[in-house]
Amino acid sequence: MNEQYTVVIESVDFEGKGISRIDGKTVFIDGALTGEEVIVEIVRRKPSFDKAKIVEIIKPSPERVEPACPNFGICGGCSMQHASFEEQIRIKEKVLIDNLKHIGNVETREVILPLKGIPWGYRHRGRLSARYVTKKGGMLVGFREKSAPYVVDMNECHVLPKHVSDMIPELRKTFNQFTMPDKIPQIEVAVGTFVTVLVVRNMETLSDTDEALLKEFADANTTTDMAIQIWLQPKGPDSCYPLYPIDAPKLSYEIKRFTIEMPYYPTEFTQVNSVINEAMVSLAIDMLDAKDNEVVADFFCGIGNFTLPIATSAKQVIGIEGSDALVKRAKENAMHNGLDKKVAYQVCNLFTIDDKWLKNLGSFDKWLIDPPRDGAMELVKSITSDTAPKRIVYVSCNPATLARDADILVNTHGYTLLKSGVMNMFPHTSHVESIALFELQ
Repeated sequence: MNEQYTVVIESVDFEGKGISRIDGKTVFIDGALTGEEVIVEIVRRKPSFDKAKIVEIIKPSPERVEPACPNFGICGGCSMQHASFEEQIRIKEKVLIDNLKHIGNVETREVILPLKGIPWGYRHRGRLSARYVTKKGGMLVGFREKSAPYVVDMNECHVLPKHVSDMIPELRKTFNQFTMPDKIPQIEVAVGTFVTVLVVRNMETLSDTDEALLKEFADANTTTDMAIQIWLQPKGPDSCYPLYPIDAPKLSYEIKRFTIEMPYYPTEFTQVNSVINEAMVSLAIDMLDAKDNEVVADFFCGIGNFTLPIATSAKQVIGIEGSDALVKRAKENAMHNGLDKKVAYQVCNLFTIDDKWLKNLGSFDKWLIDPPRDGAMELVKSITSDTAPKRIVYVSCNPATLARDADILVNTHGYTLLKSGVMNMFPHTSHVESIALFELQ
């Protein structure tokens, strides 16, 4: 048995782990909450910190709750179900503020109210692993185990929409009847307004029997409110195609406030949480406050999630994205919504630009930035007095890179961080989505 200690949890880190100290050395404790007194066992020692697991909770936090999912603790999908919904949001808010302060050397003038969303059934995008395991009785379909390559033996998932969760046992049963069940490594799930697409990754051509099983599955699970459509993906993401039914509704989501419908391909990037996405887009547009005489740049624009709502009020919007395929989709969505006259798109790798490129792009009144986890350092570094917009709304999926870029915007370029806050895009996980408003004074 490893050494055991009784400790009090001082805080929770960005991964949702409790933090304490033993003889002055930092210890990260999986599943612990601030203020708890616990007995822990050291499971890994490193030069600057240790990792531990809880042996016994002596004094639980009032925010500790019973996890709703029977897979919690085994499944790697969620890490915070032991904390109340409100406590999860408070933890994420503290992570954002601490990152801005300690990494970015900036403080926000106002912490806005968090966008909370719904606690369960929010995840409209997901990649389920599949594996045939004889010892487990056949096919397993679900997320991977925490810190392990194995697939969780699961029959439900509470963060997926209920109709998708309810299909997991039926998917297992269907794939168990396949002629080659070991050749199906994953199923991509995309839930749209009227259709749920299941993209089956088939490493080998399916037999007629296997295709018939998938068609039966789609028919059996289609309802009057939600169609089920099967796609196959024999190679990379671009190789996927619809199998059945061909005449299913088009995969899309809505941004109701702006009367916008966004068709998309099931392997294209879209936000996983449709409730938070609508609220996030609305908040970002209100922060940007684009006028009908202003030209706006939307960097890392994707398929136009922010570009098109901005175009409903701005004079002109330029969307910049590094993927040819996403720009193609963005142009189609602009035409689909009758906004193509107010929107233009360019393909550019925004991680390799400089101030000359930015100057050649033109002058903009306002920017919206929505980068991946790596942030937008090259973009914000490239700002000069000639190209600096008066207002920037920065949407972030990584508070550390947001803080790094905020340091450049505030302490190098003279912007003020007027507002920032968290958006609970991924409840029950440690993922922190946030938004910040910068303005030249």
